[in-house]
Amino acid sequence: MPTVVGLLVAIFSTAFAQAPAPAPLQTPNPHYVSIPMEIAVSHPAAEVWRRVGKYCDIEEWLQVPCVITSGKDGEVGAVRSLRNGAVIEILVAKTAMSYTYTQPVREGQRYNLYHGTVEAVPVSVTTSKLVYTLVFDNSMLADNAARRALNNMKTLAEGGTLPPPSARGPGR
Repeated sequence: MPTVVGLLVAIFSTAFAQAPAPAPLQTPNPHYVSIPMEIAVSHPAAEVWRRVGKYCDIEEWLQVPCVITSGKDGEVGAVRSLRNGAVIEILVAKTAMSYTYTQPVREGQRYNLYHGTVEAVPVSVTTSKLVYTLVFDNSMLADNAARRALNNMKTLAEGGTLPPPSARGPGR
């Protein structure tokens, strides 16, 4: 009598052997990168997450307009519009102190698989760290806005305030 593992191997081997060749990638030579960023925060993780962890809190820490256009803020499937629709992001996963989002494919643009995870991680009873990890195909372009956003989240989580965008200069 065949084992369960043997049976599964036979099923998957047959399924993959009969599958047609995959279609070519839209970007023939993608270069997927993971950019893990973190910053220490002098407050407990739960407190930090209450301050900067709602899906549209990005409006304050990135200082761009944010509107939930579909679903409910903080629930998987929620869609946020940033910069008056210039950027659309979908909440695809979440835990008590993290969420992961992605951007949809846009007609006429190469898809770069851009997605990110933001999380508050306990370090001690009184301290934590914010971790922001981006994954995308950088064969098309790179962006440093996420590092600025992480510093802004730290400032806000530690009780500080951010200067208005015009005080930082254009594009900063």
